[in-house]
Amino acid sequence: MVQPHIILQTAYNVLQLVCKEVLSYLVDFFDFFFPKLCAGCDAHLRSGETDLCLMCIFQLPKTYFWDYDVNPIEKLFRGRLKIDGACVYLYFQKGGKVQQMLHRMKYKGQPQIGKHLGIMFAHQLVTKGKFLDVDVIVPVPLHHTRMTRRGYNQSMFIARGMAEVMHCRVDGRTLVRNHATLTQTKKSRYDRSTNVESVFGCEHPEFFKGKHVLLVDDVVTTGSTLEAAGRVLLEAGVAKLYIAALACPD
Repeated sequence: MVQPHIILQTAYNVLQLVCKEVLSYLVDFFDFFFPKLCAGCDAHLRSGETDLCLMCIFQLPKTYFWDYDVNPIEKLFRGRLKIDGACVYLYFQKGGKVQQMLHRMKYKGQPQIGKHLGIMFAHQLVTKGKFLDVDVIVPVPLHHTRMTRRGYNQSMFIARGMAEVMHCRVDGRTLVRNHATLTQTKKSRYDRSTNVESVFGCEHPEFFKGKHVLLVDDVVTTGSTLEAAGRVLLEAGVAKLYIAALACPD
């Protein structure tokens, strides 16, 4: 006579197989009608690919600033802001793949692209021994009106991706944006600088005292936004300040 527990185990195994098959058919169904596309080239993503296809990942225009003794972004802040290091992951060109990815990340409801790129960026930094003493990663904050309109802060997703690799915490509440500023896209360097003067503040500045902070943004051009935010962090007592951004102009 077959034991009841054997019958139950067999039934359970069969049910598992049926569920796997059904799930597989459902995945194929949704992939057919709602295909997942690469954020860089719009190709259909294959199994195991997330956000970017392998070809786009391979072709990413990396800056390799982590190999420089003093890289161009560190020179950009020289004499303007006391930093202990700065780095950018990618170059972007107008109309290029990186700009398209940034646009989708920022304006098209695909912030997960930022997390994916943040993970890859952090792997490069850690492999080269950069920013290893960071205590907390701080994304450049959005004003609450823009946050409400967009629904998310893309820099927060970049920070989360980097934190996964660097094994540190992310703080998106202490540094705040007190005033909404006009978009920086078409402004001159002088206008960008005046546009962000005194817009940042700290809710609890004592939180940063003595900490090693990595300030993160999506794009750096003139550096005005990062400079203004960095000043507030230094005034709050940050012991070491690092800066990172996903992209800069080629």
